[in-house]
Amino acid sequence: MDMRPTPVQAELIDRARVLAEERFAPRAAALDREARFPFEDYDDLREAGFLGLCVPAEFGGLGADLETYCLVSEQIARGNASTALTFNMHCLTMLMMGEMADAHEMSAEKRARHEALRAQHFREVVETGVYYGQPHSEPVEEGETDRVFTVGGRRFGTTADKVEGGYRLNGRKFFVSLSDAAPYFATPAVLNVDGPFVERTLYLKVPREAPGVTFTGEWDPIGMRATVSRAMLLEDVFVPDEAEILPPGVFGGLYLTSAHGPLLFSATFLGIMGQAYDLTLDYLTGGLAGAPAKEAVGPVMGNALADMLFKVESARALYYRSISEARLTPDHEIRQRARAAHVMIQRGVVEVAQEAIRVCGGRALLKQFPLERLLRDAQAASVMRPWTREIATQAAWESALHAAEKRNATS
Repeated sequence: MDMRPTPVQAELIDRARVLAEERFAPRAAALDREARFPFEDYDDLREAGFLGLCVPAEFGGLGADLETYCLVSEQIARGNASTALTFNMHCLTMLMMGEMADAHEMSAEKRARHEALRAQHFREVVETGVYYGQPHSEPVEEGETDRVFTVGGRRFGTTADKVEGGYRLNGRKFFVSLSDAAPYFATPAVLNVDGPFVERTLYLKVPREAPGVTFTGEWDPIGMRATVSRAMLLEDVFVPDEAEILPPGVFGGLYLTSAHGPLLFSATFLGIMGQAYDLTLDYLTGGLAGAPAKEAVGPVMGNALADMLFKVESARALYYRSISEARLTPDHEIRQRARAAHVMIQRGVVEVAQEAIRVCGGRALLKQFPLERLLRDAQAASVMRPWTREIATQAAWESALHAAEKRNATS
């Protein structure tokens, strides 16, 4: 099994690393302090062509698949985790329109319409540099979604009424990253008609400036402060038929069959883990401005440093294998590895970031050093739906027992 990046992947990884080190990292502290969206980072992403990273090459993009995106995102997170986490939402939208939709079964009529509409959406990204938010999170509401969409506790409270020329949307969203920035939001909704629930799921392109779209609430969290993730209210918002990002029913189908979509944001936290370890090395050896080199590193500090390395490398190895085997309708073992990789990163990012501060000492708590920001950003890993740490863990043990029962029943 060769886990080395391809030449194309290596070139994109290097380009992302340079952006992260030279552009994103120097701005990160001020953006965090002011809880301000990284518009300058997105200007750099646009200039580098990275807004089209996951746009297929035939539409003018860089043609990165899910695996390549994750490798690039890990590097972006080393400069600014908020930039990487919001970039995830844009790129997942592109992957859903592209790679994931290509692998999903559709009628010939749906496929032809999707090809025409996504060409317009992709062209706008490549030619004008727009980007997307993804307001998927909604207040928990009991209903049919509790029975149909069991993964991640997903709820679909936003409704769509078919009207002449388009749809009329009503709903509430929360933790809407890029709320002050994204030109468009890729919004799930349920069509108000009779019929099977999955077939009524929609995925629509909602302009931030559309009448009836409002963002509310202050944004002052402990971490991921530059994501600017405020609440979103949709009140009789009209979007035209051409706003379909996916054909009706495809979003629900992808949600039920794709095991690796939620794994994309793990790349951000893997990047935080690696950066925390590397900065600890710099801190101890005089490579971090304002931190003189330690005169001696004894066994206690050294063993902790080695343990950080082991956690980073073991999480990275499992994650890389998991993203390398991403596909629709994966088997049980592939799903379980995805869950394991995700939870290992959720655990490890906090543990490594905490240990970084303990090893470096009390001065590492000062905001002049980035380690305390990495620890605060790390806290978001385990509470992000649809795979919170508890949800992914429960899915893992329930699936393990079910597979064992099925195996034993046939033996």
